[in-house]
Amino acid sequence: MLLKKLLAPGKKEKAVIEDLTRHIKLLCSGLDVFERAFRDKDRDLMASIIDLEREADVIRRDVISNIYEGAFLPYLRPRLCKFAEVIDCVFDLLEDAAYQYLDLVINASIQNYCTQIAALNGKIGEMLLLSFETLMGGGDLRDKALAIRVYEKKVDDIKLDLVRDLRKVEVKTFWDGKALSDFVSSLTSVSDIIEDASDYLQVINVSMR
Repeated sequence: MLLKKLLAPGKKEKAVIEDLTRHIKLLCSGLDVFERAFRDKDRDLMASIIDLEREADVIRRDVISNIYEGAFLPYLRPRLCKFAEVIDCVFDLLEDAAYQYLDLVINASIQNYCTQIAALNGKIGEMLLLSFETLMGGGDLRDKALAIRVYEKKVDDIKLDLVRDLRKVEVKTFWDGKALSDFVSSLTSVSDIIEDASDYLQVINVSMR
């Protein structure tokens, strides 16, 4: 297994891998919380994403700290750091969307589209976790990467209809319209960034051969 080749007694590789796994699992939890909060219009639950983002930021710092204290070979370190930073970018988008949602009133049509996208984002997150676990086990990532691209394409297709209906929404002020637009932008960007994270796993996979 690839994991056995990477780990050595007394080294920090195991801590990094465990932290990265926790990081992705926390992302999956955040995506699930967002979906449930949005579907149920639960603002208190939505606000809890802000705490998850802070927890994720702590994990990211631990990952980067252990890497630069000597975990892994030098050529792998920047790639692993970048992967952790990309995951953190997804949390930033979720946090932005959560903040924006707290002050929004969303009509039924937009609510339906966004609920579908939130559900797909959750599936993409789960597939990223499976991809990382497969990488650590020395398996083939191609089918997981393909699944992520398929889910991301579904999000893009829904986004086309969402943006079309969004243009028909009447807003009271410029700032109300901007808040709604920013919310949709944050939500629909999540799948793009997770796809970027999947691409980094592919790069890491090639680098480890």
